[in-house]
Amino acid sequence: MYEYLSGKIVQLTPTYVVLDNHGTGYQLHCTLATYSALQHGTDVTLYTHFIVREDAQLLFGFVNKEEREIFRLLISVSGIGPNTARVILSSLSPAELTQAIISGNVSLLKKAKGIGQKTAERVIVDLRDKIGKATGDSNIFSAKDNTKREEALSALITLGFTRNASEKAIDKILADTPNVSVDVVIKQALKYL
Repeated sequence: MYEYLSGKIVQLTPTYVVLDNHGTGYQLHCTLATYSALQHGTDVTLYTHFIVREDAQLLFGFVNKEEREIFRLLISVSGIGPNTARVILSSLSPAELTQAIISGNVSLLKKAKGIGQKTAERVIVDLRDKIGKATGDSNIFSAKDNTKREEALSALITLGFTRNASEKAIDKILADTPNVSVDVVIKQALKYL
């Protein structure tokens, strides 16, 4: 819902920041890495993730998109909620976490409070293939193709197809015919799905 918020920091704690945006104060939960990058009284732009629950509406703020994307990947893992994801990102930098997942380093993930053996293994299994794509480590396609890929993926998900199946179909089409338009990618992907 919210991509980012810009404003002046009026309150800064290790767990949240209050951002004044044209007279409205937004409380954004943050990681220690984001907290460390901020200074009270300065103007800042924070990338956001909005969570609506039955009992609360929570806004999380991140100093960069990479940290936000890894947060989103973490909360997609069964058993990891937003607070656990925030603890993991407060214990490990996005680069350390990415490396731990790619290399299968369970012991490093277990150093985060509340993460046991099974949860650490689940994070590695669930995110190993996704982490390179989310952080830009995967350079399979050119930037132009990535735009096509993202537009086509968004359209297919909106149509009700699963993300995983849609990604596989789009990747196959772009690998075979990289210079096709987005509408052609979508039409061909519908044949695979």
